[in-house]
Amino acid sequence: MNKFFSTQLLLLLLISFGLSAQNQAAFQIHSHNDYLQTVPFWTAYGAGATSIEVDLILQDGILMAAHEVESIDSRRTIESLYLDPIKEGLKNDIIPSINFHLLVDLKTEAYSTLEVLEQSMLNYQDVLFSESNPGGLKLIISGNRPKPDDYKNYPDWMLFDYQSKELSKDLPWDKIGMVSLSFRQFSIWNGKGRMVEEQRAKLQNFIDLVHSFGKPVRFWGSPDSKSAWKAFYEMGEDYINTDHPNEAADYLSKLTKNVYHNTSKHEVYQPTFELDGANVPVRNVILMIGDGNGLAQISAALFSNGNQLNLTQLKNLGLVKTQAADDFTTDSAAGATAYATGEKTNNRALGVDSEGKALSNLPDILDEYGFASGIITTDQLTGATPASFYAHHPERDDADQISAYLSKSKLDMFIAGGGTKFSSESKNLQDAGFTMVESLGETSAERIGYFVANDALPKKLEGRGEYLVESTAFGLNFLAKKNTPFFLMVEAANIDSGGHENNSSMIVSEMLDFDQAIAEVIQFADQNPGTLVIITADHETGGVSIPQGDIATGTVELAYHSDDHTGIMVPIFAYGAHSGDFRGIYENTEVFHKIMKLVKRYHSK
Repeated sequence: MNKFFSTQLLLLLLISFGLSAQNQAAFQIHSHNDYLQTVPFWTAYGAGATSIEVDLILQDGILMAAHEVESIDSRRTIESLYLDPIKEGLKNDIIPSINFHLLVDLKTEAYSTLEVLEQSMLNYQDVLFSESNPGGLKLIISGNRPKPDDYKNYPDWMLFDYQSKELSKDLPWDKIGMVSLSFRQFSIWNGKGRMVEEQRAKLQNFIDLVHSFGKPVRFWGSPDSKSAWKAFYEMGEDYINTDHPNEAADYLSKLTKNVYHNTSKHEVYQPTFELDGANVPVRNVILMIGDGNGLAQISAALFSNGNQLNLTQLKNLGLVKTQAADDFTTDSAAGATAYATGEKTNNRALGVDSEGKALSNLPDILDEYGFASGIITTDQLTGATPASFYAHHPERDDADQISAYLSKSKLDMFIAGGGTKFSSESKNLQDAGFTMVESLGETSAERIGYFVANDALPKKLEGRGEYLVESTAFGLNFLAKKNTPFFLMVEAANIDSGGHENNSSMIVSEMLDFDQAIAEVIQFADQNPGTLVIITADHETGGVSIPQGDIATGTVELAYHSDDHTGIMVPIFAYGAHSGDFRGIYENTEVFHKIMKLVKRYHSK
């Protein structure tokens, strides 16, 4: 391997995997049979592996990197695959420091093989560990090894892999680099699901025993899967054995971000169900949209909240197909426009059809039937979902043009972030009869607007507090006092943000926050007969699944297929008057048409 090739390859690996051996994570990886990788050493180093294995066979006085004689390739030696690249990397500052060791698995007789190894290492003294070079490379000898009593006869840079369940204080611990055993001595687990508890306990006890002597532990022949890597990490295995160092490093590096532990469970409201599904006149319609909120997101919140949610108390539910007019996978603009207008449109378009023609939305249409209306969101008011209910514009990012539609809308109330986007609209909003308030309190105004933040609102975990539930309670009270039918859209916007960021904590905390607002709405429906509550999503974000969790501790692990929207169907829940009408599987546009069918049945212009 020439200098240019190895240098460029390492840089590519570090860029590709976003990892560096300079930055050690909380986990450590053992690159098992590393010499079989397409690019030995550099692949493991690029993945941040701290233990790198090479099998050696002594043949004709040369140390060949191979598992058996039949696979020997004269070009593949410990020098060419490992020692030369390491020396070169240090010389050229590609390897800033050595924070890994080589596990040398001897396949030929120990004493004669080690004699040749010592001679070979004379050319690498400047790389090796010593009293004068405490940051140097160490070799841990595995496979065929000398007797423990002879360990002391070998140089400081050479340590040994102890392989026995029998551990005692009189072992030569100063020359033992790690303790390794076959995983099969403890368990027959295949890495799927969970390990049998009795077997897991035996493994844990041995790990703890090794640690009591201040040494690291590794298990060879262990399952090599995400479930296994996670289990071994949680049990404290020091060097997680894998043939897939890049995949293991990627998974384990994201594990902390992918796992969420809920420390603040909320109680759920028990609906009365007295008029749930009843064919009584619909007076109020409340549409709640969890942006990006798919079944996995709901499930994650459910499991982290003691296996109960306000949302999952509901009995009438269905599935919604979310495709846009011009794309299989919708964005929030097209998805919300379908709910607001009953027509599919192109991605990025707000309140217009696929040809750019303005469409009437629910607040404007329902005004003709005597309905008041409002919008509450954790997003900025020019965000795609809320804007779909008052604006008519083909590009969701044109905030200046979008904001100009607000004063022309039939909305009676809005509560959102993004006040600076409307700074030029102050007079128009005032002329339209909006009173801009600075807090959620008693007001006699007919139309109100409240910009809670000049720009984006904080996420729930960043200190947003009880904004959504308090705004929802205020909005319901404000609209109800008008003594007219009303339509209210409530959006939880940041479930989507969590999906885009593959951030489990954001997804679950935002969904749990949404669920508390759902409780307010369901309770309102129980107290105000004729209220129809619809809870759904514009699309799913992240391609989320839940590989593991623990209901008792409120812990869930989320996995991600994407950092974008997906085309999977989203759940829809309904409660109250005519909630049974929302069962089934249908297009997102049907939500609008189902609402309008009920409005026309019980109200006239």
